[in-house]
Amino acid sequence: MSRFRGEGATVRGVGILLSFTLLVSHLAAGGCALMPASGPESWDVWAGQHDPKNVPYAFVRITPKVASVLAKASPRLVGEFPDRSRPKDIRFGDGDVVGVTIFEASSGGLFIPAEAGVRPGNFITIPNQAVDVNGNISIPYAGAIRARGRTQVEVQQAIVDALKDRAIEPQAVVSIVEQRTSLITVLGDVTRSGRIPAQLTPERIVDTISRAGGIAGPGPDEWVMLERDGRRALSPFGALVYEPANNVYVHPNDIIYVYREPQTYLTFGALGNQQQIPFGAWRITLAEAVAKAGGLVDAAADPASVFLYRGETRDVAEAMGVDCSKFQGPIIPVIYNINFRNPGSYFLATTFEMRNKDVIQVSNSVSVEASKFLTYVRLVNATINDPVNYAINAYTLRNLIKGGAATTAVFTGATPIITPPAP
Repeated sequence: MSRFRGEGATVRGVGILLSFTLLVSHLAAGGCALMPASGPESWDVWAGQHDPKNVPYAFVRITPKVASVLAKASPRLVGEFPDRSRPKDIRFGDGDVVGVTIFEASSGGLFIPAEAGVRPGNFITIPNQAVDVNGNISIPYAGAIRARGRTQVEVQQAIVDALKDRAIEPQAVVSIVEQRTSLITVLGDVTRSGRIPAQLTPERIVDTISRAGGIAGPGPDEWVMLERDGRRALSPFGALVYEPANNVYVHPNDIIYVYREPQTYLTFGALGNQQQIPFGAWRITLAEAVAKAGGLVDAAADPASVFLYRGETRDVAEAMGVDCSKFQGPIIPVIYNINFRNPGSYFLATTFEMRNKDVIQVSNSVSVEASKFLTYVRLVNATINDPVNYAINAYTLRNLIKGGAATTAVFTGATPIITPPAP
């Protein structure tokens, strides 16, 4: 009888273990957090961020309207400086060195002697002089002539007006000998950085960078910042070359800063490669970025769950229809979604331009997550059943060694039936 009491205890123990197995399986089915994953699942992203301790984000599906808004918000100079008119004529400032030549119609006037052959020509050149702190230059017999804030033509006319009642049909030619106020500052990754004079003939930003010796680094990694009157704008150098609208006119006192910043993005989830990937060009699209990462993994990826993480400025987010009232600060975290099950989405992906430090994450399909769960359940059951099987085998082996008939153990459902040896 003691033997059967021990066997009854064994049966109760097995029942408890099996009940524990079912409980663990139920918990696993109810909580996906127990399953291994390379990132958030698609339903977690679609549900939104409900944890107040974590960063809230906006969820945006990529549509033609969204792609159009982002295309207009791409970093370009023409976006901040849309005026395509040529800059105004250069005006003199304090310190500019000016040369003045005065002509008279005939000899015997104010500047040309009456005696023939005394000097060649009918003009006189005044020594070069700088515009003084009062903004004037000095002209003999005309006195102080206002130069600050005037163009060459305006200063020439002012000199003629001051001399016309004393000289014989005077004419004046004013030239810039040395510019010290109308300068353009070129800094950064150029061959010869410094301050260079603005040209009388209007020039564009690529021309000015060329006068500074050109960019020193590889073109795809170079960026250009233009500052004018307190406003700033950034643009890839490639945009100045391949998009002529961005090659804007340069104005006096502009600041041009050229710097090198390699563009990269990160990939996670069901992609061929999970790593940091360089652009390799001055710009790439979302379609090119996915292809460079090895494409979607056919055995794991959900084509409808391709997500891109990026911070957008508040005005861009509002233009896309995002309610920004629940967000603080000028940058809004946005998760973009594109459905590659839809053939038309590939056209959208070729117009969606990547930005530096973008993050692409592709979630697994539901079938992959189900397979993970079934594998997990199988592992839990095997972990519980293996010790029981080992105990039964040991019990059977012991009876065989004693010379008795083997005990047969049959498991049906959650209750094992143990047949004791015949008496």
